[in-house]
Amino acid sequence: MTDPNAPGDVLGGLLADLRAETAVLDALVADLAAGDWARPTPAEGWTVAHQIAHLAWTDDWTALAARDPEGFTASLGGRFTELLASGADPVEEGAREGAAAEPAELLARWRAGREEVLAALAAAPADARLPWFGPPMKPASMATARLMETWAHGQDVADALGATREPTARLRHIAHLGLRTLGFAFAAHGLLAPEHPVRLELTAPDGGSWALGPADAPDVVTGPALDFCLLVTQRRHRDDLALTATGPVAAAWLPIAQAFAGPPGKGRRPQA
Repeated sequence: MTDPNAPGDVLGGLLADLRAETAVLDALVADLAAGDWARPTPAEGWTVAHQIAHLAWTDDWTALAARDPEGFTASLGGRFTELLASGADPVEEGAREGAAAEPAELLARWRAGREEVLAALAAAPADARLPWFGPPMKPASMATARLMETWAHGQDVADALGATREPTARLRHIAHLGLRTLGFAFAAHGLLAPEHPVRLELTAPDGGSWALGPADAPDVVTGPALDFCLLVTQRRHRDDLALTATGPVAAAWLPIAQAFAGPPGKGRRPQA
């Protein structure tokens, strides 16, 4: 796993980790019976097929942004804008349309699309600003976002199938992204971004420690890295996680934290 702050081939390391993360999810769905693709997941109204279709849909947009930025921008003014104007949610529509395909067709589409993403991001200039639905992103940031989404939607699939995934050092990418999006999380709720930073002191999957953020930050979040990643991807409720917030900013952030773009999600209900 590549440290997002380490020198060297950061993008290459991120893409290798993205490939590994997609392989974990692929192993969960590769041999599913057709009926299992229709299993409901914790995301309301979404089946296993919807989860994979959403990833395939987002991969299509990612590859377009990396290969043809002008084409991406033009496409936003096409069907995407038409759906918004009609009151439809393009994300929901993309998942619905993709999930209607036969499982084998959907699986093949997802596999081909994610390979295209890996190739497109690898070929993009490292300092390129790729267009997106939110602020433009450099290829490394785009790869991190794809890894986060793959892991998060993979959690939904694992929950639907009653499977348990072993946490890996790749979670550090998601923790890093979760911290970087602190200000966005506040803005998404109509709140001013905090003036003071927050530090993460997390227990890594191998038992080691990860420290992210300024060492002298007055606000600190501590706990397992897995729990923090489940929180910022909104795959578990705050009450079900062993996270401790010290300081007013950290305490206000955890209930609204989100590492993904777009409006605040519904999150998950407490399990207890």
